[in-house]
Amino acid sequence: MTMDEKIARINELYHKAKNEGLTDAEKEEQKSLRADYVRSFRENLRATLDNVSILEPDGRVTNPKRSLKN
Repeated sequence: MTMDEKIARINELYHKAKNEGLTDAEKEEQKSLRADYVRSFRENLRATLDNVSILEPDGRVTNPKRSLKN
């Protein structure tokens, strides 16, 4: 299942929960899909931040990941 399909399913379950309620199996599915989405979001954000560099006023380029370790 692609992330777009997972998001669509999360939304379906959300709307169903608002209108008629969810079964226990659907609640577990929703919980699992949400956890997977959050994990994926965090991994993507971390990968993006790992590739960020800061140009200092004196012209140096600093990698925040390296400076946090020092």
